[in-house]
Amino acid sequence: MSVTIGILNGPNLNLLGTREPHIYGSASLQDLLDELKLHFKGLRLLHVQSNHEGVLIDTLQEWDKEVEGIVFNPAAYTHTSIAIADTIAAISSPVVEVHLSNVEEREPFRKISYLRPYCAHTIYGKGFKGYHEAIQWLIER
Repeated sequence: MSVTIGILNGPNLNLLGTREPHIYGSASLQDLLDELKLHFKGLRLLHVQSNHEGVLIDTLQEWDKEVEGIVFNPAAYTHTSIAIADTIAAISSPVVEVHLSNVEEREPFRKISYLRPYCAHTIYGKGFKGYHEAIQWLIER
């Protein structure tokens, strides 16, 4: 039986590589996914990216019994979505909140995470390495 990890990415992460490369780097979301698949060959990795809050909520609910853990970059919904926070609180799969940039060194509103209290772990400011660290964290638990 293989371990399945969900990789969930929120709004505007489809623009990685072209969106504010001085903050997010010049590699694309597909580059990240290719890198993760190469590094974690023994795992089954699912991926969804959406700019829509409801799709992210539906995915969290659908993956709850299907995956051993979820790596979630909720992007701007981190700071605004009580609905996503409620969903994370309601599911049993552990969720690791990941942010590419160091949210503690950016605008004041980015320091607020409605999701963090319900996530098993949070990683920020490590770029793509944060996703690697999140998957490893889930595997070790």
